[in-house]
Amino acid sequence: MCLERKECLEYPVETRTHTALHVVKGAIVKVLGEQALWTASVYVSGNHGRITVTCNEKPSKEMIKMIEEKANEAIDKDLKIEVIKLPRSKAEEKYGRIIYDLFPVPEHVKELSIVIIHEDNGYWNINACNKEHLPSTKCIGQISIKKVRFRAKKKLLEVSFDIEP
Repeated sequence: MCLERKECLEYPVETRTHTALHVVKGAIVKVLGEQALWTASVYVSGNHGRITVTCNEKPSKEMIKMIEEKANEAIDKDLKIEVIKLPRSKAEEKYGRIIYDLFPVPEHVKELSIVIIHEDNGYWNINACNKEHLPSTKCIGQISIKKVRFRAKKKLLEVSFDIEP
């Protein structure tokens, strides 16, 4: 991709933060595995983001550090981000359930935007999403995990982070 830094900063900060949600999600799944595959909620405000995923147990401090490191490695690799619009039935046939989160896409939605963050051996993250995204991970800036909260009764892990240019 190789955009210049000033081109990256032309994207709204909330677009950069939202795209970071996808990168953090990919890192969470790579470190914690399939127990953390499903997103329960997301939040973006300025350069602050939060993602809540399913999780069976509280991750160690080392695992949280690994999530942050992996997310920033994805940024350093300048992974390509592609958005493909497909009829819902074709998207489901091609990618399966993995494109969805725990919050449902309404049945009346017949076309999906599929956001794919590519990596050498497949996908870093793939998700149905109707927001604006960056063309590559480089434009996000650095991700810094600020707070982690594990809600044992609900088996949910909240990861709050900030992005810095």
